[in-house]
Amino acid sequence: MQIRTKVDLSSFNTLQLRSQAEHFAELYSPSDLHALQNDSSLKKLNWNILGGGSNLVLPSSISGLVLKVSNQGKELVADDKDFWFVKVQAGEVWNDFVQWTLQQGYWGLENLSLIPGTAGASPIQNIGAYGVEVKDSIWEVTCLDLQSGETKKLNNKECQFAYRDSYFKNDGAGRYLVWDVTFRLPKQNILHLEYGDIRKELERQQLAADPRTIANAVIHIRQSKLPDPKVIGNAGSFFKNPIVSKEMRDAILMKHTDLVSYPYLSTNFKLAAGWLIDRAGWKGKKLGPVGMFEKQALVLVNHGGASADDVWKLANQVSGDVKNMFGVEIEPEPIRW
Repeated sequence: MQIRTKVDLSSFNTLQLRSQAEHFAELYSPSDLHALQNDSSLKKLNWNILGGGSNLVLPSSISGLVLKVSNQGKELVADDKDFWFVKVQAGEVWNDFVQWTLQQGYWGLENLSLIPGTAGASPIQNIGAYGVEVKDSIWEVTCLDLQSGETKKLNNKECQFAYRDSYFKNDGAGRYLVWDVTFRLPKQNILHLEYGDIRKELERQQLAADPRTIANAVIHIRQSKLPDPKVIGNAGSFFKNPIVSKEMRDAILMKHTDLVSYPYLSTNFKLAAGWLIDRAGWKGKKLGPVGMFEKQALVLVNHGGASADDVWKLANQVSGDVKNMFGVEIEPEPIRW
């Protein structure tokens, strides 16, 4: 394992922000972490964990040590009459893993196709799309303790999943490194077609609904609406969909009859943040080198040469305008280092 210094991270984050790590290392096995922990010169440094860099806003310089999780592998580890249990290493590309499960005949993750990032980040963020959250399929998460080096396994409940949230972003933040994730995928084929344009896309292509056609529909929809981070820097959906009471949702609906909202739990509603941002006038609008994407107002893009300060200046302006227009707070999704 090599520890490098003054490493340019612009290619390690999908926003393509200019950022330099003081020290940088890649982890391929737990022994790599143990070697770092036994190095007395590194113990006093601040450690940051990097996955696919698709949900991060990086500062121009990062002191301490950046650890890139690069372990690979995926396998069926068990099954019973109702479920398959599939384990994936944290460094695997998420979408590659999803497509592999479908190729193997395991379904349940098809609605989460083409979400950027690594498999290890999926439980941290509790990623979700098109009516599905990853928490519904996670059975167990294996972590490495950054303080002791010991292995810890957390079951679904212990992960404390919530909307775009988990134990790893709260009490476990900075302590645990996600090493692998085991998914419990149902053998009974349960399709989720009710969210977004999936059903419309299947009808347009005159296709019957099954896990493979749903995955293809999701991929087509995402590609038609979202920019490729290899072409234009972005972190996908930049703001969370705000959750409000029925009373607040109804009050907004009286003034804006085309408000996009969805029931959430028993009494609340989830509002479409992209719709709010669009109506606040930010779709396709720029502020310096950054802006909100012309095809999807929820996506913040880097038009070239942007810094973290540029990103947060725009994010604050957008959220402020939404608050002034609708009285609703929208929060950023990406993690701020």
